[in-house]
Amino acid sequence: MEADRPTIGEYKLTCKLGGGSSSTVWKAEQRTTGKVVALKQIDLLRLTRQLKNCLDCELSFLSSVEHPNIIRLFDFFQAENSIFLVLEFCAGGDLAAYIRNHGRVQEGVARKFVKQIVGAGLEVLRMHQIIHRDLKPENILLSTMENDPILKIADFGLSRMLNPNDLAETVCGSPFYMAPEILQFKKYDDKVDMWSLGAILFELLNGYPPFRGRSNVRNIKASLRLPFSELILPQLHPGCVDLCSRLLSIDPEKRISFKEFCQHDFLKIDERER
Repeated sequence: MEADRPTIGEYKLTCKLGGGSSSTVWKAEQRTTGKVVALKQIDLLRLTRQLKNCLDCELSFLSSVEHPNIIRLFDFFQAENSIFLVLEFCAGGDLAAYIRNHGRVQEGVARKFVKQIVGAGLEVLRMHQIIHRDLKPENILLSTMENDPILKIADFGLSRMLNPNDLAETVCGSPFYMAPEILQFKKYDDKVDMWSLGAILFELLNGYPPFRGRSNVRNIKASLRLPFSELILPQLHPGCVDLCSRLLSIDPEKRISFKEFCQHDFLKIDERER
């Protein structure tokens, strides 16, 4: 059976991990060393000009970065009308599966997770003037299934460089985690990633995303306040509610910035106090 497994270059495909309209992610082994990797296959024939630009951004960024909270790119090559990205394999799966398996998590765990995503991972993106534009639980990977996993931001297929004071206008992302200014076809800046983080924090605390349904824009507009469950709200630290509310501010001018996030008191709470 070992010999029957399909191979791409020097890699033997083990199983399919996931994928989208123009890409597929495989678990694979390097034939000479047995090293387990994730192989992201991107179909070049299905890429629009915009997606090709995003791919160039993804390759340029990941090739220049080695950080524990960013998925690592080992190599890339072209074969069979596809680009293959050789990425580190994360045995813990993604954050979406973690939430499905665990339900809502304890506040301390949520704080630890968002500190890794933003305080570490997004800090690297800011240094390179990159906006991700598709932050969601499926694109946050866990290094291990054991306790205290390291979280890694992955899938930069919609990312782009955005210089200070510039604005983007391409509509992209996943509706449940997409900032309202994108849904309303307005120009936007890097605060769209902060909205997505707020949606992830809310989902960690509640077990489901904040705005659901077919009309995400209508749900957001109709919400005068965050739809926290009254059963959960009394148990949350006021700083946690404040942070989540400021991340999910519909007006991007009032939404918390990356710098303000990193200085927020909720992130500085000593775990021994809880």
